[in-house]
Amino acid sequence: MTTKAAGRKSNPEGRMALKEHLIELRNRLLVALVALFLATIGGFFLYYPALELLMQPLVAIGGTPNFGTAVSPFDMMIKVSVFLGLIIASPVILYELWAFIVPGLKKKEKRTALAFIAAAVPLFLGGIWLGYWVLPHALGFFISLTPANAENFILANEYLAFVLRLLLAFGIAMLIPVLMVGLNLVGILPGKLIVKNWRITVFLIALVSAMAAPGGDAMTMFVLAGPLLVLFAAATVVCLSNDRRRARRLAALEAENAAAAGGATGPLGGAGGIDAPKDLENI
Repeated sequence: MTTKAAGRKSNPEGRMALKEHLIELRNRLLVALVALFLATIGGFFLYYPALELLMQPLVAIGGTPNFGTAVSPFDMMIKVSVFLGLIIASPVILYELWAFIVPGLKKKEKRTALAFIAAAVPLFLGGIWLGYWVLPHALGFFISLTPANAENFILANEYLAFVLRLLLAFGIAMLIPVLMVGLNLVGILPGKLIVKNWRITVFLIALVSAMAAPGGDAMTMFVLAGPLLVLFAAATVVCLSNDRRRARRLAALEAENAAAAGGATGPLGGAGGIDAPKDLENI
């Protein structure tokens, strides 16, 4: 038996001491940072087309970005490249996040991790796209507040910071429902607990949407809150369905174990050819 297999058998739940958790966090964080660094290098090669795409909503409403200092263009290049690197490295970062939340992954949990990544990455990218779709409406709203006989000189760095915060807020918010399902699949978050606290969840969704909306723009808030509420409802249904399947499998296995235990104490008075009760760990 290998050392890894022996460790799994002696510690089936993958429990760790605080020191081991900190070491695990360091290792996962290091892998994520290396992936982000390498992806950011790739982001430099995509900087100019990405910048043109990010500036397009501003140019479409007649705005002109202005650079306040000589180093502003270089600062903007770094910010956009890191943002692109975050998008490119998102599969690795999300996997490392999941592997830290659920340490000591078993074969079944590794499949769950892959399913988590397969759902999380498209939702993250979809959230960024949704934020980009909202961006012109938010810009139009704020530009319309400029007083008559006044000019709106938009600094490129401030505009870019506003855009990147908006896009990341939409992208990260879309990960919440898939994280709920992932935690439920590994038995950490029961569906009944989600239903019991649905009012708190709806309030938190509204709060996050209001915080993500630039300047409290109502349209941006509703555009973000709507998909989040739909995804939350879908995630709740999936969690409850998975809980029912888990309960049926557990009941069937307990009945089988009870029958096996009853047979072991039958007329023959021994364990004979009776199989030992099956392990409940994989339920």
